[in-house]
Amino acid sequence: MTSTALREAAFESLGPLEPLIDKCVHCGFCLSTCPSYLLLGNEMDSPRGRIYIMKAGVEGRPQMNVMSDTVVGHFDTCLGCMACETACPSGVRYAPLIEETRAAIEHHHQRPAGERLFRRLLFLLLPYPARLRLFALPLVLVNALRRWPGLLKRLPLNVSNLIALAPDARLADLPGMLSSVPERTTAVGVARLRVGLLTGCVQRVFFGHVNEATVRVLAAEGCDVIAPGGQGCCGALALHSGLDEQARDFARGLIGTFERTNVELIVVNAAGCGSTMKGYGELLQHDAAWADRARAFAAKVRDVTEVVAGFDSARAPRHALDMRVAYHDACHLAHAQGVRQPPRDVLASIPGLTVVPIGDSEICCGSAGIFNLVQPEMAAELGRRKAEKIGEAKPDVIATTNPGCILQIGAAGRAGGESRPVFHVVELLDASIRGTDLQP
Repeated sequence: MTSTALREAAFESLGPLEPLIDKCVHCGFCLSTCPSYLLLGNEMDSPRGRIYIMKAGVEGRPQMNVMSDTVVGHFDTCLGCMACETACPSGVRYAPLIEETRAAIEHHHQRPAGERLFRRLLFLLLPYPARLRLFALPLVLVNALRRWPGLLKRLPLNVSNLIALAPDARLADLPGMLSSVPERTTAVGVARLRVGLLTGCVQRVFFGHVNEATVRVLAAEGCDVIAPGGQGCCGALALHSGLDEQARDFARGLIGTFERTNVELIVVNAAGCGSTMKGYGELLQHDAAWADRARAFAAKVRDVTEVVAGFDSARAPRHALDMRVAYHDACHLAHAQGVRQPPRDVLASIPGLTVVPIGDSEICCGSAGIFNLVQPEMAAELGRRKAEKIGEAKPDVIATTNPGCILQIGAAGRAGGESRPVFHVVELLDASIRGTDLQP
């Protein structure tokens, strides 16, 4: 195949998205909110720069080879945080553009062998809770390893980074990592809503306490909660990494599982998962057998804070939590889903709690799916910046709505020597409803 034919094949899938590409007027409003441009200062590592590359590829300009290492590198530095969509006055929808481009890269670009192996191992592990649970026991060694910085420096960067990011674990935590929430939980009092709960992959294994808090809060607020035991991955990590067919397979499986539950809404407590699930209609739009089912499913998806804040009145009494909380907007909740006020309303419903603002709050913490695993140096710098801004606010604890953010901000705090507990918003509400102390 000639170089021109290869280029045309690589960009073929972007052709139908050319109207979205053409909406970009290259005004530059996205630059100040783009974390990769902020760190690298390179026009091609900005949203409008990447869109320029897409445009050149679709038009078949002879100087453009999207599959070169240099050009692919410009897309690899994108966190997919979607802050550019929030900032864009022209309404450019960057999400489908970067997702389709990444899929084209994975179909047509050959990464170095070591990088291919590392990514392959990640996707053989992360979307599968049963496999993740095999790593629960070794995690109890993480804290010990962190006390030996000299040893960590001798390890490959990807390995030492995994140790830095790993959740804290104690032997006492292992039963929780190996268990799951009940498949059915009855509402307290008369049920006013029947909801399904996505239990997730990483969330299910390493943040099972967040799922448990979510179930308790929903039940206390009058929800019958159905958490199907056979549910699989939602496909978010795969989609954001260019593995589009794997993402579609996961989406079909999850849709089929929840169709059998007869729920009114599907509740998600992980922002990245919720963003992808709300987009199933687009993901499966060309699949005649699944398109309508995907749209119907997506219409039911809600973040847990949307559900709780959406009730006309709170049913469960709240007890005071006298503390200062720094709330971090997870990018895939605030930018990708446009959900900003509900988490703040949930926090505002807790007596005694004061929410303190974070400087540069629009800038990503560096988690971004698997970004902090495959781009550890950039991610660490963004984490350091986020930790500094949080430190300036002097909170007692930090709250957010995504497991990746919890891990990233926790790791950045430890690295900076100013570690603070990081909780999911629903954990704070759960503690307030139950009248108990927060447990880091």
